[in-house]
Amino acid sequence: MTIVRAKEKGNLVVISGPSGAGKGTVINRLLEMNKNLYLSISETSRSIRGQEKNGVEYYFVTKEEFRKRIQDNIYLEYAIYNSNYYGTPKDRINEMLNKGIDVILEIEIQGAVKVKELIPDALFIFIMPTSLKELKKRIIGRKTETQEKVVERFKRAYQEINEASKYNYVVVNDEVEKAAMKVNSIIHAEKCRVDRIEEIYLNNLEEEIHELLIDKDFNNLEREIG
Repeated sequence: MTIVRAKEKGNLVVISGPSGAGKGTVINRLLEMNKNLYLSISETSRSIRGQEKNGVEYYFVTKEEFRKRIQDNIYLEYAIYNSNYYGTPKDRINEMLNKGIDVILEIEIQGAVKVKELIPDALFIFIMPTSLKELKKRIIGRKTETQEKVVERFKRAYQEINEASKYNYVVVNDEVEKAAMKVNSIIHAEKCRVDRIEEIYLNNLEEEIHELLIDKDFNNLEREIG
């Protein structure tokens, strides 16, 4: 009999980090490593950037549509970031978790705090840049926003880094491969935590051990060794 039975339901994994930390790149590599992961796609009222596609990076909706969906209780959480709405639809998440699939939420810190209040046993991982200098370089390197927006993003990133203590783990993204491997190891290790185990079978364990000790094959093996 198997002594330990893990929970059949998947774990909710919340990943955040400041703009420019490379969390999206790390998550994409993580999805290649671990096939038991599902990336929840958030909805946002912001405009599409560059090569983004609707339904890939985000589902893009208008502010009016977003407000209506808030009233309809569609979202697990939602937040306002840089004057735009971001929200996590909950139906698909619950479906995947019930299938035993771990679900990744890539969300802002405001949303992560709300999720922690609702689901305190979720796993919270913060992706950290190697330095503020490198972070500034990445933000400027995007070349998708005005100088004012860049300054606003950098100030916001500085504030977000100071919120890292609200998370269970911090992973520095010095190299994408290493960072993704660390996150993957954390996800696997969490499944071994005692409070995430469904049941430990101890009933009749003494009888089973006794039967093993007096098993005929075991006794024959003992004589052969002797």
